Amino acid sequence: MAQKLQLAGAVVLLTGAASGIGAALAQGLAAKGCSLLLVDRDAAGLEAVAGKARAAGAAVETRVLDLTDAEAIQKLPDWAEARFGRLDVLINNAGVALGGRFDETHLDDFEWLMDINLRAVVRMCHAFLPMLRARPAAQIVNLSSLFGLIAPPGQVAYATSKFAVRGFTEALRHEYAGTGLGVTVVHPGGVATAIARSARSPRPPTDPEAAERARVEDEKARAAFGKLLTLSPEEAAATIIQGIERRQPRILIGKDARSAALIQRLMPVGYWKTIVRLSGGKV
Repeated sequence: MAQKLQLAGAVVLLTGAASGIGAALAQGLAAKGCSLLLVDRDAAGLEAVAGKARAAGAAVETRVLDLTDAEAIQKLPDWAEARFGRLDVLINNAGVALGGRFDETHLDDFEWLMDINLRAVVRMCHAFLPMLRARPAAQIVNLSSLFGLIAPPGQVAYATSKFAVRGFTEALRHEYAGTGLGVTVVHPGGVATAIARSARSPRPPTDPEAAERARVEDEKARAAFGKLLTLSPEEAAATIIQGIERRQPRILIGKDARSAALIQRLMPVGYWKTIVRLSGGKV
């Protein structure tokens, strides 16, 4: 495998491109001289990001798409082929969140999250494997999370999806070891994006008083979690792009992700108590 991936002139497909890390990645990749295929369900946000990338000199194509639509994903390779004739890098960045304890979570909401965070990643990789394998050097980049390294209470659905993305990506990397296809898993820590604000909450109880208590607790949890999101999307994107160029198998973003990875490795069973103690009870 090549020691470094040349991004200048590369064709990159990026999901979740309309905001957060995705928007910052689009700008960073445009500055590197990439041609971009940008995918998101937010049409207005997607066009705004595409406009900035075009202003930076990048060739950009966009597709408004709900990643729960498996049939629409299957049509994306034909779109990419028609637009640029090849694909060098696939970045599965799109993701959603769902807070709440498992006993508060409706299975329909759990399945919705898994459809986007996991099944869409698997479907995208499967759909684009032939195009990527046809290139002398190509890269798959799947975004997991800090919660693909540690599993906190109240994040059962999200952690399930992100641990699964991690396992899928690591197995895929082992299958294509020694070929021109590199596979990278990314574990962002506390990046200041809208994912916490836009996360789905547990469905409220039918009792009005219980529903109000649940609403207050949900607001407190969102505020507390939001305070942990301190790294800018631009910093995260720069780290990811550097990792893609270096074809790193794993990218840890932020001190919190690096610390959590170490603590989990040292204390695979008791890591959560240690993390809570070290944070002063802030997590």
